[in-house]
Amino acid sequence: MNSFALSASPVSSVSRVLDAAAGQAGPEAKGSDSASFGQMLQSAFGQVSALQDHSASMTQAFARGQVSDVHSVMIASEQATMALQLTTQIRNKAIDAYQEIMRISM
Repeated sequence: MNSFALSASPVSSVSRVLDAAAGQAGPEAKGSDSASFGQMLQSAFGQVSALQDHSASMTQAFARGQVSDVHSVMIASEQATMALQLTTQIRNKAIDAYQEIMRISM
């Protein structure tokens, strides 16, 4: 019933993205089967979106009385919230890093 309850971890999704980015830093990482950094980010954002959609559908089902387990609804809601907060913090750190790089004078 609840495929996202404990299986989808936003932290592990972001960790995979960061590991892939670190692995692509070297010239030997250019393989035909490896995903680009943009594709990895798009995948991570898609997972966050899926968690939010799942949370919304669970909440609506609970409001209609189709789901009686409030625990699964709250878990889905918290997972979506945590994923969005993590994504926002990563974005903030990336913007801070970009601004710091732009301040460096050559």
